[in-house]
Amino acid sequence: MSVSVLHCASAGFESACRIPALPASHRSHGLHGHSYFATVRSALPAGWAAFPGGEVEGLRARMADTVAPLDHALLNDHLGEPTDENLARWVRSCLTPDVPGIVQVGVQSTTHSGVDLDGAGHAHVWRRYRFQAAHQLPNVPAGHQCGRMHGHGFEVILHANADLGERDLAIDYDHLDEVWAPLHFELNYRCLNDIPGLQNPTSENISAWLWARLKPQLPELSWVTVYETGSSGANFNGQNYRIWKEMTLDSAVRLRQAPGGHPLAGTHGHTFTLRLHLAAPLDQVMGWTVDFGDVKALFNPIFKRLDHHPLFEIANLPDGDAASIATWVLNEGGSVLPQIDRVDLYETRGSGAIVSRADSEELIPV
Repeated sequence: MSVSVLHCASAGFESACRIPALPASHRSHGLHGHSYFATVRSALPAGWAAFPGGEVEGLRARMADTVAPLDHALLNDHLGEPTDENLARWVRSCLTPDVPGIVQVGVQSTTHSGVDLDGAGHAHVWRRYRFQAAHQLPNVPAGHQCGRMHGHGFEVILHANADLGERDLAIDYDHLDEVWAPLHFELNYRCLNDIPGLQNPTSENISAWLWARLKPQLPELSWVTVYETGSSGANFNGQNYRIWKEMTLDSAVRLRQAPGGHPLAGTHGHTFTLRLHLAAPLDQVMGWTVDFGDVKALFNPIFKRLDHHPLFEIANLPDGDAASIATWVLNEGGSVLPQIDRVDLYETRGSGAIVSRADSEELIPV
């Protein structure tokens, strides 16, 4: 199986800023501050890191060095208009001379909003929203837990391509808030089954329902992401559905190719975040691509081999770096869940590796 590998690293910084171009009445015009979080994803060539397996450590160090001048500083001293998009472009320009193969740079100014630059430098604005609602799935087999009326604190992320340039209208957080507001009123504190078009309110159907209502108002819309729980959800781009299931692994590792005396050569560990991405056609009766319960049950034997275990004792796992582990999970997981086409594995928030089948779809942040 041919796979592609991206290494990822992140760094946070605390900064003050003002956005002079905004009206004086806007909340971001005056001096204020954020806890920013910047991320880079790169297809690093062989030999870039100090040793095979050292890519995440090396990339994380470069990201930390890049944002260090911004920490506890006034961003206007570095950028005339320190918007999230301009910050992302500044970070990318600083990284580019030393980090080859960059495919994505993102900046979050809050936990619920940010901007991602893709490989071509196009800006994708995203914003996270929440609503509280009840639902049940009417077509599941008898005894399935989702057949009972229950509720969730749903989360929705709207992704919009700010560089489409089809309208003389800025695609910013305020505009996303405007188009979302009527839908929030329609969904929040409701039973989803009572809403026309949501008689079978799976995550996939909710994402498609939102797409159909938002796209005419927001032609720049590129993805709708729906979190049913904090660890599972679905994406829809107007044509294709994708779901993911996330879990944490408390595992011990060591890197076989790290030089003697290096901290990564010794036994250490992480609370890894593992995210499985699956792509499949929508089942028109069930309203889902794959049942989240089936994903959990089928993957559980593999999960048990990883969680609370020393991974260097797994015979066919070549090394303990994030890319090696993620590739192993993609291979092993694919044997029981052939719909898996991408695996994300993070050692710490935003720092790790993304491994995907060579024919999988474009990289979408979730």
